[in-house]
Amino acid sequence: MNMLKASRFTWPAAILSAAYLAAAAFAIAGCGLHFADNGSALPDTAKTIYVQRFENLTYVPGVQEQFMRYMKDAISSRGRLVVIDDPAQADLILTGKILYTGTAPASLSGAAEPLSYGNLMMIAATLTDRKTSAVVWRSNGISASSPASIVAQAIVPTTPQFLKQNLRGPDILNMTDMQVAATQEAAAQGNMMQQLAYEVYADMAWGL
Repeated sequence: MNMLKASRFTWPAAILSAAYLAAAAFAIAGCGLHFADNGSALPDTAKTIYVQRFENLTYVPGVQEQFMRYMKDAISSRGRLVVIDDPAQADLILTGKILYTGTAPASLSGAAEPLSYGNLMMIAATLTDRKTSAVVWRSNGISASSPASIVAQAIVPTTPQFLKQNLRGPDILNMTDMQVAATQEAAAQGNMMQQLAYEVYADMAWGL
């Protein structure tokens, strides 16, 4: 309950930065936990799932709609469950809440100007058997993070994160700082939501 209340306010940058770093470390440490998302913890008879739009407990409008696209894609890409649009026909129902999403400076220049920002998103989710109403899996807090460089000098164009974009090094050098910040922040937000959606699926499939 305290987490739900806290998520409705803007956290101080120092706290958010610490949370961002902790989430990043946790994500890196947890990468070895999931070798194959074969759904071994899911009911054998479950073939379909309905993903209900998550409740948005933040002040960021529309974030739940953005995340739903990544969540449905993460489930569909694994092939274990089929995402359907009718909850009355689904074997499983996934519900959740977006507890927090925000950014904070992650690195500074010698003049104390931000060079990059850290994005952090936290959710809670519950997977329910529609026929029996039994809770199959629940997590009170899963987080993901992704950095965004906001000036061209802070971008390393050979990193996998940058190469996933449609931009290349010369493109960035021809952009204004505002354009760089906008493109990199959008890419970071997408990476963060994709990472979070995959983690939600892996955790519920493995019962973690």
